[in-house]
Amino acid sequence: MPAHSEDAADALVLRFLEYMEGERNASPRTLEAYERSLRQFRGWMSKRFCSWFDCAESDFRAWLYEALEQELKPASIRLRFAALRSLYTYMLQREGLRTNPLAEVVLPKARHSLPVHLSLRQMEELLSLPLRTPVDKKSPAWLPFRDAAILELFYSSGMRLSELVSLNADAVLGADCVRVLGKGRKVRLVPIGDYAKEALARYLELTCPEPGAPLFISRLGSRMTGRSVQLMLDKYLRLSDIPFHISPHKLRHTFATHLLDAGADLRAVQELLGHSSLSTTQIYTHVTKSRMKSAYMQAHPRAGDISAAADTP
Repeated sequence: MPAHSEDAADALVLRFLEYMEGERNASPRTLEAYERSLRQFRGWMSKRFCSWFDCAESDFRAWLYEALEQELKPASIRLRFAALRSLYTYMLQREGLRTNPLAEVVLPKARHSLPVHLSLRQMEELLSLPLRTPVDKKSPAWLPFRDAAILELFYSSGMRLSELVSLNADAVLGADCVRVLGKGRKVRLVPIGDYAKEALARYLELTCPEPGAPLFISRLGSRMTGRSVQLMLDKYLRLSDIPFHISPHKLRHTFATHLLDAGADLRAVQELLGHSSLSTTQIYTHVTKSRMKSAYMQAHPRAGDISAAADTP
């Protein structure tokens, strides 16, 4: 549970967050985001705030209009209101609220941008760098093998950064699959390819962790954080010919896009990614369709400008 400061006396919010954690299996990150959004709204209301039951539709519309005037992105606005909508749904179901003041508040639609991903050549270059890069003499001998295993596992499994850093050694020992604890504390088994298995085997042979110990460790032997994985990735990006910055999450996008490019079933990709809804996975089909259209326009003799074709003798 996240810490409560300004909302320490707000018993209703406490019950709501406990409900989200205990019955809806909300992640710690979601709980923190919800508490922050509720605290922001209550702070914005200031002295006008009496209780959550007394907030009116006009209050929420005013907060929405202020966000629009500040030119906040639609995704940021929707994130703010996600906590409020969940709170009032809970109040309807559990706290005796009769009408939802948010029911008629229409939020701006989120703009879906296509996921950035690496080409196959770029991905292969990135995967090769850990074992081709000179190692600092002060670094442990296993360090490049750890980095290689992390990158191979990202690309082979498509798991989230939070899932990767939370892995223990017994999640992969002697298996063709990785046992992943995903969002909502749902466990899924993700198959991994031969390259990833080999990279993990070499790393584990050098580190010999106990079954319950963290799989990926820092130089000091503690569990790696998401920040340290990003810094590791940044180091290899600087050594590569990849012309843009990527996050570990972009490796997840690359995994999904390459699978669909090769003809993988959308439902199978959904299961591998741990998406609860197929609509979340479908954004990757737009990437492959966009690429197919681009290839068609460049290659087909009658796909271009009809006026230009008419001028050709």
